[in-house]
Amino acid sequence: MLRRLYDYVMTLAARPRAAWALALVAFAESSFFPIPPDVMLVPMVLAKRTKAWAYATICTIASILGGAAGYLIGWIFFATLGQGILNFYGLTTQFDSFAGRYNDYGAWIVLFAGLTPFPFEVITIASGATGLNFWVFMLASLIARSGRFFMVAGLLYLFGPPIRDFIEKRLVLVTTVFLVLLFGGFLAVKFML
Repeated sequence: MLRRLYDYVMTLAARPRAAWALALVAFAESSFFPIPPDVMLVPMVLAKRTKAWAYATICTIASILGGAAGYLIGWIFFATLGQGILNFYGLTTQFDSFAGRYNDYGAWIVLFAGLTPFPFEVITIASGATGLNFWVFMLASLIARSGRFFMVAGLLYLFGPPIRDFIEKRLVLVTTVFLVLLFGGFLAVKFML
């Protein structure tokens, strides 16, 4: 079953409209969707290595725009719903303390989360909710997301055939490691925030 899914994704990755789907997934992952765009970026670069840099650029731009949308979600919904909930439970002072600590290290948090499998949408929404400076957030997002996507695309461009062989021979292992990293990111969210 896993092999059929992999073959299907590789076929989809070679299609002309795959770039639009990649942009949509990268945008959604930065604002509300928990699946990272790497699940599309990797097969797309493996299918068409000559487009590695274009795909990394698409991922970066869409992710930055999605991050701005996530920031806006945190800012708008905190102002309308979040503040009322905090007031009801008497947690306004605790949130103010959390927001202050978050903003002290906000650029570093965004950089770390943007480079790792940590769910980036959590960081974008938290940045808006805590009022992290928008331009600091955007600059840190640009550095982290472009670094991540161009690194992945570059490695696949340089070492594509051996990586593809490795993935195809050890598909279950690669899938397991990916799922562990994704699950680990959600556990990190639970214990860090």
